Amino acid sequence: MTDVGKRAPTKEEIDEETRKGRRLQIAVNLALSIIAQGDLPFEEASELVTATRRVALQLFPGKEDAFDLIYRPKFQRLMNQVYRLQ
Repeated sequence: MTDVGKRAPTKEEIDEETRKGRRLQIAVNLALSIIAQGDLPFEEASELVTATRRVALQLFPGKEDAFDLIYRPKFQRLMNQVYRLQ
């Protein structure tokens, strides 16, 4: 495969991607912090994980596999710990 037709991203595109990445990280960290407090019923914590995934896919459409690979294990570990699963 050749690089014909590919162009380097502009500074604006890079900045926008960086902003999206920060927003996602904030959303994930906030959700993890809320779940870690242990005040939510399990069902609501599960809904929070689902909502966070939705936010991620709005920011990065088509990246379901990336979310599942990077963030799902963090949420699963925390849910197992807080709700004493397994």
